[in-house]
Amino acid sequence: MAGPGFTSDEFRAALGRFATGVTVLSVARDDGRPFGMTVNAFTSLSLQPPLVLVCVGRNALSGAAIAARGRFGVSILREDQQALSRYFSESNQDAESAERLGIRWRATEHGTPLVEHCLAQLECSLAATHDGGDHRILVGAVEHIVVGDGRPLLFYRGRYPALGPES
Repeated sequence: MAGPGFTSDEFRAALGRFATGVTVLSVARDDGRPFGMTVNAFTSLSLQPPLVLVCVGRNALSGAAIAARGRFGVSILREDQQALSRYFSESNQDAESAERLGIRWRATEHGTPLVEHCLAQLECSLAATHDGGDHRILVGAVEHIVVGDGRPLLFYRGRYPALGPES
């Protein structure tokens, strides 16, 4: 039971009605190799100072690496990057699949990995961490951004719908 009068499945179904963009949260592992995970629990938090908020599962591999490094990247995916979203949703990310999908990384001067050719890339330092049920809420102070072109990858009710024609 998730709460008074509803089940976990009902809660998930209700939240699935909220369309989100899709991002890849990234961090450098101890050996320097990049690791990413698909995240749609991402939002702006403040313009002054520039802060973003991202939620990761309490047991997510990236959470410990971000805490240790104190830095993370956010790459906002384009509508043609659905395969990348699926790849980064897997915990077993192999080099062959990454190469086949054409995933390219760019490391910032601080060594933060960012996925290339996205709608936007943000490099953040970890400003705060808060507990939130079975997740951790990470607040990132945005230190650098790169803005690209294209249309966003959307996630709605477990699928990737396309936006309608531009007006």
